[in-house]
Amino acid sequence: MAYLTTQAGQPVLILKEGTARRRGREAQRNNIMAARIIAEVLRSTLGPRGMDKMLIDSLGDITITNDGATILDEIEVEHPAAKMMVEVAKTQDDMVGDGTTTAVVLAGELLKRAEELLDQNIHPTVIVSGYRKAVQKAIEVLDKIGVEIDLENREILKKIALTSMASKAVGAAKEHLAEIAIDAVKQIVEERGGKKVADIDYIQIIKKEGKSLFDTQLVNGIIIDKEVVHAGMPKRIENAKIALLDCPLEVEKTEFNAEIRIRDPTQMKAFLDQETQMLKEMVQKIKAAGANVVFCQKGIDDMAQHFMAKEGILAVRRVKQSDMEKLARATGGRIVTNLDDLKPEDLGSAGLVEERKIGDDKMVFVEKCKNPRSVAILIRAGLERMVDEAERAMHDALSVISDVIERNKIVAGGGAVEAEIAKHLRDYATRVGGREQLAIEAFADSIEIVPKTLAENAGLEPIDILVELRTAHGKTDGYFMGVDVYSGKIVDMREKGVIEPVSVKEQAIKSAAEAASMILRIDDVIAASKPKEEEKGPEKYGGEEEEY
Repeated sequence: MAYLTTQAGQPVLILKEGTARRRGREAQRNNIMAARIIAEVLRSTLGPRGMDKMLIDSLGDITITNDGATILDEIEVEHPAAKMMVEVAKTQDDMVGDGTTTAVVLAGELLKRAEELLDQNIHPTVIVSGYRKAVQKAIEVLDKIGVEIDLENREILKKIALTSMASKAVGAAKEHLAEIAIDAVKQIVEERGGKKVADIDYIQIIKKEGKSLFDTQLVNGIIIDKEVVHAGMPKRIENAKIALLDCPLEVEKTEFNAEIRIRDPTQMKAFLDQETQMLKEMVQKIKAAGANVVFCQKGIDDMAQHFMAKEGILAVRRVKQSDMEKLARATGGRIVTNLDDLKPEDLGSAGLVEERKIGDDKMVFVEKCKNPRSVAILIRAGLERMVDEAERAMHDALSVISDVIERNKIVAGGGAVEAEIAKHLRDYATRVGGREQLAIEAFADSIEIVPKTLAENAGLEPIDILVELRTAHGKTDGYFMGVDVYSGKIVDMREKGVIEPVSVKEQAIKSAAEAASMILRIDDVIAASKPKEEEKGPEKYGGEEEEY
């Protein structure tokens, strides 16, 4: 309703004409339904037996994946509450890189249980308060049952990587990709303020179709997706001394209009010779510093290319800033913004710099770096779709390994940790009492959606599995017991090698609860009317049949 009525029956317009308004239970129902639909879309993708989605965008490009963040990023969501669920997946992906589907499915289930409580006339604020207490308790439980691991033990790191890739369609190549992920993350770990930091942004991922997933390789250095600028330059240099330049190797044009009056041809020649001389001096400065490879962020003049080729210098131009930073970390060089400042100690070094043809493209490989703080992974696969899916699998594997290095605690997967949290929450709820007890119990029921969905997706009977799981967790040492989707039995997931970082589960619970709480607190939706598009047609422009 966009207006009020006075006692005399006179309407008073408050909101703009055409504004739609929903309030009370209707607004809540609509928001909850929209968010739950998003969760239902993702539910069937959870776990190693989950199915994939085929997404076709407006241009006809196809994406085949079961990665929660990718699915929600590709589908164009209109409803504002559904958009909040997309943000949950995005936050989860940005923070820990894995567990996006879990976060969204849990948020959907929290809203479903909250709707049942709303029907019992329990106020949304009470539900939100109960959920908040449940989250704090869940994080306490996670911290208590989390187990520290030996970070030098490759087998455990490999199991963590394989668990994150279990649902991806990379098949038999999982082990190969996991080994690469471990080597890559270990190479970029650094100490900051007494803490270990593994920023996976320093791992460059390059995708190229062709060969197979088993030809995916780790390069101890960086791959630049450009070719050598001049045909006369060497294509391979060993023991490279690398200059990283953030200045153009060109004679800069003046910013204002300059006029040069030349009266005879000798002056013209002197003018051109001066320009050539300036470029020659630039190349001489590079040569004098001892560089035989140049990576330039800006342009390189044709004449400068010619002089570099004569000196036997390999050069690449217009390198991305992010790649320049990675090159500096990998080669130990320093990015120089003024050629006059280029000194031998600013140069980076690499065992080999070589231009190679990968598929149809030429790329420059900077490899065999001594102790690179930035590395590259070249992903190969026969299909473009498979290359993309392999990249997503690699991203998840890199993320979970970096998570566990930064916070050394793991829990069992396969619904084990969720069942344990649910058990503790039910005990805790009775101690809290009151109406909040119902909300905490609803949270406990909601978190069991993970083992329930894993069982459903594997074609098992979810009720039977949940009963068996609760029985197993009733024992004092049962907190590693989870659903083995292949045998359909409740087994020790740690022995099965299904383990996940605590930080992934913690973030999923926090994100899901925050999104559910925010949607529950909305009781009024006021949507402004969209402006009508101006009529367009031949008559508007005065013509009748003319094409514009």
